[in-house]
Amino acid sequence: MNAIKEARRYIERRPPEDPAARTLAALVLALETDRGFELSSLYALDYKSFDLAIEVLRDWRLDRYYAGKAKLFDLSMQVHESPEAPAGATAPADATSSS
Repeated sequence: MNAIKEARRYIERRPPEDPAARTLAALVLALETDRGFELSSLYALDYKSFDLAIEVLRDWRLDRYYAGKAKLFDLSMQVHESPEAPAGATAPADATSSS
């Protein structure tokens, strides 16, 4: 099971006032909104919860990489299929030589 699903289940099964669930939820919110997160709060977690938080970070980074790759592919397809040359594209070699 991937860490993101496991974290969701962990948070769902805990009462809302549970400090570990709140810390994990805060981590997820910070990752999703690109806001700050107090790393020292991770050290207050028991080892199993801490390990889950680290796994969430790993999965989140991997998912972000794949999302970025998909966006790059989409943009590349748009540029490739566009009838106009993209800004900064170089002209063919025979069109630029004037010697």
